[in-house]
Amino acid sequence: MGKLTAEAIVERALEIGDAEGLDSVTIRRLATDLGVTPMALYWHFKNKEQLITGMADHLIVGFTPKADGRPWNEQLSDLLRGLIRVLRRYPCATDVLGQVDHSSLPSFLRVWDQAVGLARQGGFDPDESCLISKYLLQSAIAIAGGIHHKDTDERLREKRIAMQSLSPEEYPYLVEMARPLAEGVPAELYDGFGVDLIIAGIVAMAGSRA
Repeated sequence: MGKLTAEAIVERALEIGDAEGLDSVTIRRLATDLGVTPMALYWHFKNKEQLITGMADHLIVGFTPKADGRPWNEQLSDLLRGLIRVLRRYPCATDVLGQVDHSSLPSFLRVWDQAVGLARQGGFDPDESCLISKYLLQSAIAIAGGIHHKDTDERLREKRIAMQSLSPEEYPYLVEMARPLAEGVPAELYDGFGVDLIIAGIVAMAGSRA
């Protein structure tokens, strides 16, 4: 293989983390997978803690949009959408981001500063802006992890039929919406509607302060 880069290392580490969990991500395992000696990896990451930090940095850089002149709420929406895309692409991302000291990670500090700055542009005070940044992160985690169906197609069909069989007089809306309630909606709609709902709430609150 060519010259071993930090990016190649963290990308393989994320692949292992996605497939087997972070406990399986070790320097020795990575060295074996990449066809090098452990010492070759130590040039980039001296231990697993540094490796996890490198993985987190790679994830954050991958979703951070550049600030521009558009309205603050549109930029905040893009920030949330980008984070959700990364969390969906890398199932281990939530665990990775939860294991690092965010205050020591420049890439996280930049996106955090961007998020609270956009909230401030919307008219929120410092305390509220900090809360918005935290709620956005938690919302992204919830949205990205909230659409996975473990049931088989047959089981989903059974749930839909059972809901459609309810009394329309007692449960008219459950019967009407049996399909999306039982089977869910496409990921694109699920994610997009969630982002729009959250941002609309923030914008409405900002408007009440104007």
